[in-house]
Amino acid sequence: MSITLLNNISALVAENAVSNTQASLQNTLTQLSTGLKINSGADDPAGLSIADGLGANIAALTQSSQNASNGIGLLQTADGALSQVTNVLNQAVTIATEASNGGLTTDQATALNTEFTAILSEINTIGQTTNFNGTSVFNNNNTDSLASAQGSVASPLALTTVLTTGDSVTINDSATGGTFKFTAAAGDTVGDLQTAINNAVTAGTLSAGTTLTIPTAGGAAANQGQVVIATTTTGDSLQITSNDPTLGTFAASTNSADNASFFTSDGTGGGASTTTTSISNLSAAALGLTATGVDLTSATDAKTALTAITAAISTIAAQRGDIGASVNQLTAVGNVENTEVQNLTNAQNNVQNADIASTTSKLTQFNILEQTGFDALSQANSAEQNVLKLLQ
Repeated sequence: MSITLLNNISALVAENAVSNTQASLQNTLTQLSTGLKINSGADDPAGLSIADGLGANIAALTQSSQNASNGIGLLQTADGALSQVTNVLNQAVTIATEASNGGLTTDQATALNTEFTAILSEINTIGQTTNFNGTSVFNNNNTDSLASAQGSVASPLALTTVLTTGDSVTINDSATGGTFKFTAAAGDTVGDLQTAINNAVTAGTLSAGTTLTIPTAGGAAANQGQVVIATTTTGDSLQITSNDPTLGTFAASTNSADNASFFTSDGTGGGASTTTTSISNLSAAALGLTATGVDLTSATDAKTALTAITAAISTIAAQRGDIGASVNQLTAVGNVENTEVQNLTNAQNNVQNADIASTTSKLTQFNILEQTGFDALSQANSAEQNVLKLLQ
């Protein structure tokens, strides 16, 4: 091997080795300080892509589990309210059965009917005040506008249209708990019915904003020429019955959605799903407890009321069954998502997290190599001094 002066190859080799060791040492210290073996795309491009994808899945599934939990909370709130309604309806069964029996005085029948009216009022209150996270559970499911079966653009009804003498229109209002009944006298018109409704609003029997209108051509496209009875009271629900062939039956012309929907996803289009539960409007009117003849003022009416109350209990039981099935479904969804989060987190851990034991061993190794590298570099520089001895 020739002896040279201008280039110290040994020193260059040692210097390069020390530089590489310091880079490895810095990477090891970064892994120990962050706990991650992938701290930049340069560390492991493929591994970074996998870890970030798993992280997105975990975030979506974690929130979806919370969505399911919130959904369960809402449904359990509804179920609890319906349970209380069942309790008061059972009380109504008792007093209706008592009122159906003969031998009661007028005062006793009146007292029983007053108690029955209070029960109906309590049902309305439960329906109107039950909420979850500031949102009404039942009264978003309202029927706030109903239109007559008769009348059209070609043959429109009008305020001057004469109603059938002796026939009636009955409106049950869930917001007030009131029942309005209009029986047509000879010569009464739709305009007279409109006036009676306005008077009932003033008296508080019907909620503020309850109106009768007849949409005309050039106005709203829907229900032109028909009698429309509607309310603008938020959460209100109307139930209208009519035996007048001039008007025909009344059907809902607008009905807000009665579905509670809960979204879950793993962050991909294929992994998204929506669990939907139908929650019906809750009011005495919606349960059919405010129709004509459903009261306890006489033994005959009490028997009619008893049949209606029993049917209402069955309706509530069916609703609770649907809600319970949805609670079980959301519980299962939440359990599956929690298991997925656990498994995906473990997979992400294997890809991204540093093996602390192995990394600590490397730290010791690189510390030693750094020290020996500096010693080797020092010796390589010292070796060049030997050239001077040849000049002595």
